[in-house]
Amino acid sequence: MRDYLVKAYAFDGTVRIYAANTTNLVEEARKIHDTYPAASAAFGRVLTTSLIMGAMYSKDQYLTIRVEGNGPIGKIITKVDALGNVKGTVENPHVHFSHKDKLAVNMVVGNKGNIHVTKDLKIRDVFTSSCEIQTGEIAEDFTYYFAKSEQIPSSVGLGVLVDENNQVFASGGFILQVMPGVKDETITKIEKNINTLKPVSELINQGNKPEDIINQITKGDHEFVEEMDLNYHCDCNRDRFYNGLKALDRQELNQIIAENNPIEITCQFCKTKYNFSIDDLKNIKKEKA
Repeated sequence: MRDYLVKAYAFDGTVRIYAANTTNLVEEARKIHDTYPAASAAFGRVLTTSLIMGAMYSKDQYLTIRVEGNGPIGKIITKVDALGNVKGTVENPHVHFSHKDKLAVNMVVGNKGNIHVTKDLKIRDVFTSSCEIQTGEIAEDFTYYFAKSEQIPSSVGLGVLVDENNQVFASGGFILQVMPGVKDETITKIEKNINTLKPVSELINQGNKPEDIINQITKGDHEFVEEMDLNYHCDCNRDRFYNGLKALDRQELNQIIAENNPIEITCQFCKTKYNFSIDDLKNIKKEKA
């Protein structure tokens, strides 16, 4: 199954639901960052949430999401646009805990800390909204984030399934949000349907598509309005890092050139290496003159 997201309105337009399959891109991220199983699950859940949140915005807008818990994984950072492209990084990818044969995401993330969502909406300055981490389970924490920071009652479901060879073979999630005017009986119905829903990773592993997940939540009372392909995509390039080196002051450049130490820069999001020779550094020095 390809990675993609669908959006639907349900119950006479009083509820919106996004559901996504992210299996392939989370596996790609696992390979890039060499994450251990529980770290893969935590990272995958944040990547999935980020993509769904990105789909809530316009095509030229961007989000940066930081999950900063007190667990050993450290900071999880993602950057996502509104077109289905995400990239991310994990501070400590080589952490793993399990509990009762399940990946213990809350133990690697920690139950204290903060979630920060920085929005670049291309209108004046960027701004950041934040909330406290509640459990480290990611889905529960983002449910709390939407309620506290966005004032939108929401339900977030996430799942990442990792096999014994540390390969991601199922990943996805959904975000449901109720709109003004929703009826109490509709909320009761939604809660009942979600409570009987199998774990998202299990649904995807069984071959369920994002449309199937939405159908199980609404029991058919919905209308699909959008579909979007999803990708792990890093937009780094050599010119960007070259221009970044121009931020070095002349004293630093002179020292590096005098010591004859070429520079190698590794992109934190895709691990691509960019090499800059002494001649490159001399050119940068001239351009700064």
